[in-house]
Amino acid sequence: MLKKLQNKISIYFILTALSCTCSLALAGCGHKTDNKTSSASNLESNSGNYEDTENAVHFDHKLEEYQPLKKKYNFYFTYKMVHPWWDAVALGIEDAAKQYEEAGTIINYEYLAPNAVSARNQIQHLKEAAGQNFDVIGVDVADTALVTPTINTLIEAGKKVMTFSSSDASKEDGCKRIAYVGNTHNYQDGADLTEALCEKLDYQGKVALLVGTKGAPCHEDRALGAQDVITKYPDMKIVETAYDEDSVENAYQYTQKFLAKHSDLDGIICCNMSNPVGAARAVIEAGREEKIMIVGMDHDQEALQYLRDGVIYALGVQDCYSIGFDTVQVAVKIADGLTPGEAYPEKTEEITTIIYQDGASAMLQTLYGEID
Repeated sequence: MLKKLQNKISIYFILTALSCTCSLALAGCGHKTDNKTSSASNLESNSGNYEDTENAVHFDHKLEEYQPLKKKYNFYFTYKMVHPWWDAVALGIEDAAKQYEEAGTIINYEYLAPNAVSARNQIQHLKEAAGQNFDVIGVDVADTALVTPTINTLIEAGKKVMTFSSSDASKEDGCKRIAYVGNTHNYQDGADLTEALCEKLDYQGKVALLVGTKGAPCHEDRALGAQDVITKYPDMKIVETAYDEDSVENAYQYTQKFLAKHSDLDGIICCNMSNPVGAARAVIEAGREEKIMIVGMDHDQEALQYLRDGVIYALGVQDCYSIGFDTVQVAVKIADGLTPGEAYPEKTEEITTIIYQDGASAMLQTLYGEID
């Protein structure tokens, strides 16, 4: 399985860079899998064995028993930016496609994103997709306030639009999208990571916050969760906040500024997959890795190496593979005219698992085949 996953990751780095259009033969068969209804995240430290770390990302999906009504589908998926996090989502999309393929139904899908986050660019992509013959349009929302009106316009024009991945524009936001597949608990993820950090610091100290992209629901919600936790403890304080636009280099430069300004900084809270890497690089360069606790998100290989080496204290790893796999299944049902209810939920919740140092090596081997 490890070799298979590594090969897929390599393939998808190439495919995403080329912004290719994928055509796959698909069909629905197999046994039904359970909906994701587990709690947001697990604060307890994983023991480092394969059973614990493999539970963080599920690779053994089988399609549900639902039989597609058509033999051909056209899907359009657009997301925030070209980035390894969405390559991992693509692995789940690819495996769902292969399982459909065995039964002979054809799906043509596009999986495209800009090189840098841009809500304006995303809106343009959605408008262009609306003029083509797609059965379902899926979007990982770059900015709720800016993108929601476009989604609503498409829905009102009879287009079938869903959200997926890490950022939803929900009914509570005034969005009319049909359904969402992905992380439904970003606020809790930010809160859980911050609670872990506060406990490690004995509930006293100065911390900085690296958010990500302004307006991106997942980043903003994690930041809000972090801020709310910090306010509970009178001896904890956020002294700096910066938006790094999901860029390792930006996160590195902001962290350099944090360190130069605050000689007594105790921790850094990171709200996306890029900023733990940038923060760790800057902390190591400054020789302060033993004094500053870093917590952050996801499965970047370099970040997991820093976690293994004790530079990063904890990472919240999302099950990107399941997000991709389940997105395809829900898209098929939406295309067939089914609405949320018994066939699928309005929100399909995917899990986040908090990984600590003792689970890092096993996670590196599970995801990247890396052995100490």
